Amino acid sequence: MPNRNQNQGNHGDDGRSSKGRGFAGMDAEQQRQIASAGGRAAHASGHAHEFSSEEAREAGRKGGEARSQRSRGSNSDRDIQDRGTAGGARRG
Repeated sequence: MPNRNQNQGNHGDDGRSSKGRGFAGMDAEQQRQIASAGGRAAHASGHAHEFSSEEAREAGRKGGEARSQRSRGSNSDRDIQDRGTAGGARRG
């Protein structure tokens, strides 16, 4: 039996179905069409930012540095994977 804080199925607090409501409830093609129209409107009005080659290069460099620093710590992807594997092993 679900606890009182869990909804059953796709229903909101008022009991109505939440499926099909809002952007997340739309099918993928409809989401793409709306997002595309928004992107075109932003560029047409001059509000969208267009990265120069130099800006894109800098962003990629920063992302690579951040990823490299994370993997050097004790919580690298490999460490986490190893802990998950060891967690399933039987203890003597």
